[in-house]
Amino acid sequence: MILLLCLGLGGCLPGDPLPLQSLRVGINNWPGYTVALYGQEAGLFERRGITLDLVYFDHLQDAARAMMRGAVDATFVTLWDLMQVDPGNDSPALLMVTNLSWGSDGIVARPEIESVRDLAGRTVGANLGTINHLILLEALKLYDIPPEVVQIENVLNETAAERLERDNLDGAVLWEPLLSETADRMGGNIIFTTRDVDSLVIDGLASRASFVARHERAFTQFILAWFDLMREVETRPERVFEGVARELGQTPEAFARDYGGLKKGDVALNRRMFSPGGRLGEATGEIVALLRKDPRHSRTIREDVKIETRPVMNAIEAWKP
Repeated sequence: MILLLCLGLGGCLPGDPLPLQSLRVGINNWPGYTVALYGQEAGLFERRGITLDLVYFDHLQDAARAMMRGAVDATFVTLWDLMQVDPGNDSPALLMVTNLSWGSDGIVARPEIESVRDLAGRTVGANLGTINHLILLEALKLYDIPPEVVQIENVLNETAAERLERDNLDGAVLWEPLLSETADRMGGNIIFTTRDVDSLVIDGLASRASFVARHERAFTQFILAWFDLMREVETRPERVFEGVARELGQTPEAFARDYGGLKKGDVALNRRMFSPGGRLGEATGEIVALLRKDPRHSRTIREDVKIETRPVMNAIEAWKP
């Protein structure tokens, strides 16, 4: 009778026990995502009725493309990568924020360059159309520097670091640990990090709008498990970092350092992002404005990304520590 009542009402309340449902989710090796490995190992997702099948991608744009084509049900992805995914017959939907960059990304410059203001007329390594390009534009906006006065060398992260150390570049947009390691090796200056702004480097979970409409309950359960995981990070970080590091073949100290440059995607951050008039609507507008000011990326910017609030707000209402 209870089961029939649940079916008749269109599903039980979030948090009630359910048969396991599998979600195939794209992921890459970013600490804000790979922390999910602990949730898998500790059974946090299964306790919420979700069997999590993680599919690894080298590049987030490939993961977003696979999600839109139905090769995976959802993917971890940056908001910016989601806003440039290939057009199709469906709209991308952002469901949850996993983390916000808070120092993990930045700009390292040669020793004589002490400020972002000193980049005018100089050359910075940043892969055009990627999150590194967006980070550079964030920094330039903070100091009211027009993008066109800075030359951009279109190179990948590791290549930018190598060329900066060989004096072929004046600065490079990098992420940790390469950001700090490069600065230490060459005696350079880290002249900007995402801790200096309310960063647009927003990572989250996304799916197709039509898939979300059919599987809203499953995504609510996934988000509840994620909030459980964030609680573990807050209360037992050593255990979480040790578990993730073991899966990745790292030391717990290395993973803790990498994760330390992020604001975790807990209930408070997701409430701020998804509430009516919240940060996400503002952030998408800011991203569009920044990239329109610097067309060197040559990308088509999607403005149909749906900020899907129902699963995350249902999870926020139902979750208890």
